[in-house]
Amino acid sequence: MHALDAHELYRFFHIGDDETAALRGVSLHVSPGEIVAVTGPSGSGKSTLLACVTGLDEPDGGHVEVAGARLTRRSQACRARLRAANFGILLQSGNLFPHLSVEQNVRFQMLLAGKPDENRIAPLLDSVGLAHRARAFPTELSGGETARAGLAAALACDPPILVADEPTAEVDRDTEAGLIAHFEARRAAGLSTFIATHSRALAQRADRIVRLKDGRIENE
Repeated sequence: MHALDAHELYRFFHIGDDETAALRGVSLHVSPGEIVAVTGPSGSGKSTLLACVTGLDEPDGGHVEVAGARLTRRSQACRARLRAANFGILLQSGNLFPHLSVEQNVRFQMLLAGKPDENRIAPLLDSVGLAHRARAFPTELSGGETARAGLAAALACDPPILVADEPTAEVDRDTEAGLIAHFEARRAAGLSTFIATHSRALAQRADRIVRLKDGRIENE
């Protein structure tokens, strides 16, 4: 059984009389212990795809299954339960609660998933190079630190599927190498990672690359 299945996803956006097709029949899967990278130019539908497969947005056509359970066209409460049980999500922004410190953001994600574990917080922050910024608030972080803090929050509960949108966009080469090592450690542990990225270095370490163009899979 696949960790994640997307079947013929369509998503349309309307501004006045204009219609934009962000996704046009996208089908893909992610297996346990697999890293899948989604690449493509800006505006190709990568972020929309990630929002749909995690249940943060509803496709206009097609459906998504996570661990064999239907995610699409379920109640918000049902989608939230499935999301908490199966996903760690790193978006391009908005991953941290501004009134919480870095360590409090990580702790809160654990509480949301019902998996509190104080012993994991310090090692997790150390592994992303933020042990010295544990008590800092998001407004006090640099762009790279914010990305790493968001990743720590997404990894707080060691999720079966990590979905990340441009996780290395604002980090230097050494930090990117460290994040890639995280993703490879997840693969070795049998956990799945689904990433939208412009980084060639990151895509090259994936098991498969899905290339999007104008909302369609160009090749796989």
